[in-house]
Amino acid sequence: MAKVQYSIYVVELSKKIYTENKKFRDANPQFNGVLECLYVGMTSKTPKERFEQHKNGTLSKKGVNLSSSMVRKYGLYLRGSLYNHIPLLPTKAAALKMEKHLALELRRKKYAVWFN
Repeated sequence: MAKVQYSIYVVELSKKIYTENKKFRDANPQFNGVLECLYVGMTSKTPKERFEQHKNGTLSKKGVNLSSSMVRKYGLYLRGSLYNHIPLLPTKAAALKMEKHLALELRRKKYAVWFN
């Protein structure tokens, strides 16, 4: 059986999220409106498959919603240039650590970013 590997991905969000979503706004006090609003995630699927799950409101076999409401409502497209340099990661723990690292790095660059 093939070992699961994890990808990091970045979705560009509509800037409307900044005005319409208080949680998102509160998480990004550094945002000055110049750069984009982003969602950083990690997945065992391809970034494209994961983005489709978000946009389609895909449910798991147990009926659990697999999509982020922020991506479903505000997601525009994948921003490959912001994550293509990151190699596949061998463990979920490594992927979660990289997801957080990338999100905070993008915030430092003045993007508005959501991750969990």
